[in-house]
Amino acid sequence: MKTLVFGAVTAALLHITPTVILVKRQDAVAQLLPGADNFAARELHLSSADSRRLHDAVGWEPPDGVVTFYVGHHNEQVTGALMFMRVDCQHGPLELAIGYEPNGTIRGVEVTKATVEMKPWIMEALHAGLAKQYQGLRVGQAPSGAEKVKPQIGAMPGYMAELIDKGVMHANAAYRLFYGGGNGR
Repeated sequence: MKTLVFGAVTAALLHITPTVILVKRQDAVAQLLPGADNFAARELHLSSADSRRLHDAVGWEPPDGVVTFYVGHHNEQVTGALMFMRVDCQHGPLELAIGYEPNGTIRGVEVTKATVEMKPWIMEALHAGLAKQYQGLRVGQAPSGAEKVKPQIGAMPGYMAELIDKGVMHANAAYRLFYGGGNGR
């Protein structure tokens, strides 16, 4: 009982609400890797030097030291790659799926998970066209989706858009440094 009360108090103090699925991972994969009928996970365990390179590039490194790319194939041809990226904030975590064309440009971005509290803010940003802002973005370009939709949305949806930009920036750096070798720059 003590543990239950402690957990409830901690959750209230941390201000984090339960996580909800906005897009199932399998649906995100189907959307972002169209035509793929064979998939492989390319898991990279970063050395301390590689983690430092990633941190120096964008001020981020994966907490577990692992970057995973999901690569789609059709008839032994690569149809694209996908990364799931977690972004944390004081309102809780959100998860993005970022899909890449074979040339390294972004095919699309899906927000797959968020907290109950964040969901309406994220939905407002997405309805304003945020996800469309990333299509065709080269991995060497800074994402600016938030900047483009902020005039049409409220402050908290704008903040969520900034977090999504941040997640796309992290994924692009990982792609550029460890998967695509700069394709699509």
